[in-house]
Amino acid sequence: MRLLVRGITALGLILGLSSAALAQQKTEISITRQPGILYLASHVMETQKLIEKHAAEDGLKGVTVNWRTFSGGGAQTDALLSGNVDVVNTGTGNLLLLWDRTRGKVKGIITSSAQPVILVSRDPRIKSLKDIGPTDKIAVPTVGVSTQAILLQMAAAQMFGEADTKHFDPNTVQLGHPDAMAALANKNHEVASHFSAPPFQYLEIAAGNHVVANSKDIIGGPLTQATFFTTTAFAESNPVLVKALREATVEAIDLIKKNPREALSEYKQISGDKTDLDALVKILEQPDMMEFRTDPQGTMKFATHLHKIGTLKTMPAAWTDYYLPESADLKGN
Repeated sequence: MRLLVRGITALGLILGLSSAALAQQKTEISITRQPGILYLASHVMETQKLIEKHAAEDGLKGVTVNWRTFSGGGAQTDALLSGNVDVVNTGTGNLLLLWDRTRGKVKGIITSSAQPVILVSRDPRIKSLKDIGPTDKIAVPTVGVSTQAILLQMAAAQMFGEADTKHFDPNTVQLGHPDAMAALANKNHEVASHFSAPPFQYLEIAAGNHVVANSKDIIGGPLTQATFFTTTAFAESNPVLVKALREATVEAIDLIKKNPREALSEYKQISGDKTDLDALVKILEQPDMMEFRTDPQGTMKFATHLHKIGTLKTMPAAWTDYYLPESADLKGN
């Protein structure tokens, strides 16, 4: 009988500790993203409340998720470091820079897409990157550190050698994708080229602009474009939410692949994008546009480049260095 009582007491203590641990976790969180269907999984997660659903299934009920849209990755990372948001969803470059800057106190959770980004131009003279002159302006989401800006550096190193990696940096102008698309539509605007992102790049091409370069050609394969990452302090204090976000991302990607049209309809509902639904469906039919995936792609190539030019002070030994331990099951590179 004494053993039974002790067992019941021990069980009660375990359950009590579990309840206390759950009670200490946040139930209202904020997550950022940028405009465009690179972040389609996040729109599905929002409309179907997938994080809330999985958190409840894992024992944390009453979760509220606030989604916030930023025009560029730099503003998102600033918001994360200042504590104004809990999780950001942006490019690989920003993750690597914050991991390095905070000495490992910011890490990735899971990725949601590895779609190509395309540099387009309205200037008929600019057929390739070799045609970019000193006065030509290229719009990128964040100068110096966005995925697009880093891709330009990698291309410059390939074209002109490592000593001239930042050859195109003076050409870049910081504009969010919607503003950059508007700039291309204005023939009097100084910005005649845009290192774009879906769906903007395909809408710009449909409007008469032409392709100059493709991320897949520069990096030699797929590249993760949308990564959820957070501070290790948040991850350690909120393991159920981190788990729920991972599970929600997997489910969202599965829903996108099963019914892309419905997913795009949800994207339009949340984003306010006025693009015709049929046109968006056709965009997802373009090469490599269904690369919604949870495993990091091409990230170590980014890290190698950033370390080589001195932007990244610490060279990671593997991609798992800048992702949470819970993410080690992903088949990344």
